[in-house]
Amino acid sequence: MSFPTLEDQWSLISRGVEEIIPEDELKKKISKSSENNKPLKIKLGCDPSRPDLHIGHSVVLRKLSHFQQLGHKAILVIGDFTAMIGDPSGRNKTRPQLTIEETKANAETYIDQAAKILDIEKLEIVFNSHWLNKMSFSDVIKLCSQYTVARMLERDDFTKRFKSEIPISIHEFMYPLAQGMDSVELEADIELGGTDQKFNLLVGRDLQKENGQKPQSIITLPLLEGTDGKDKMSKSYENDIGLMDDPANMYGKTMSIPDELIYKYYSVALDLEESKLLSIKEKLDDKSNNPRDIKRDLAKELVQMYHGEKKSQEAQAHFEKVIVNKENPDEMDEFKVKNETTIVDLLFDSGLAQSKGEAKRLIKQGAVKIDGVKIDNLDYELHSNENKIIKAGKRRFLKIT
Repeated sequence: MSFPTLEDQWSLISRGVEEIIPEDELKKKISKSSENNKPLKIKLGCDPSRPDLHIGHSVVLRKLSHFQQLGHKAILVIGDFTAMIGDPSGRNKTRPQLTIEETKANAETYIDQAAKILDIEKLEIVFNSHWLNKMSFSDVIKLCSQYTVARMLERDDFTKRFKSEIPISIHEFMYPLAQGMDSVELEADIELGGTDQKFNLLVGRDLQKENGQKPQSIITLPLLEGTDGKDKMSKSYENDIGLMDDPANMYGKTMSIPDELIYKYYSVALDLEESKLLSIKEKLDDKSNNPRDIKRDLAKELVQMYHGEKKSQEAQAHFEKVIVNKENPDEMDEFKVKNETTIVDLLFDSGLAQSKGEAKRLIKQGAVKIDGVKIDNLDYELHSNENKIIKAGKRRFLKIT
């Protein structure tokens, strides 16, 4: 196959990235790849500590898809082994360890979700337990000898915890080493990751040198704040927009982001060229434009990216009807009440709340209404054969019968 020119490849590769380490080295790799007609190996590690992906994950997945478009070999590493250690990146305490069964169950959903962005037919999918599980204790000791404690403590989150006398478990040092061994095993030419992964990616470079390989180039991408506008998007912070969210939820959640994040969402969550981004910036800078209108366009484009034009139009109409005009949606799920139940149990049993704790929290916050009337009694009872409409939060509706 023939690759695009270096200039054309670089235009796509460098789009939206935070940092390339080192740039000259990567350009040489791209040129040599074209000369030898040999695709580069692009590695992206995915930590299956939770079953769902969100648009924050899409940033690096989309960059991996860019390399696929250019004809290079994209490798998705499912970190089923490293997830058992727990990535300490950005953590001020030890992350809970998962079992191999939990990580494998989570990993099963990742591939289907990643297919929304990546060409699965051309994607190599590997599980790092395949080689890390085979390492003997002697292998682990040898691996540990290739890195110093001083180097580990250069990592920001370890430094902060050490100075604050917050415990750091020895096994946490193993995470970047294990991730680095993935690069050695795969002989990766390039590794992608969020800015919070920079230390781990650099460890991969070092371990490749120790093992006589050419060190991988590194591309870091910006982290995306969640709908709260403060913390990094994460399901654990309940500020995520899931890749598997239905169109109405994806649209509504996008409309809830702070105005100051509109441009970043356009530049990070959508795969836009520089000219389009410049146009968006000009609109935002023009004080005669209402940011809400620009945000509507953002939400519509985001839904269209994952669900298509028809669903994006329906999601926009749903938002105008339900959120703006405060009307009930035309369609909603139904739930049959058997005998009698409390509002807390019904919210949980119907799936309007993920736990009884969340159900109680919604009620206490005044976010639960029955036929338009706010419910504040946790013991409120509902009976069978009652035809009512329950609203939980801004966007969740249920018809009970």
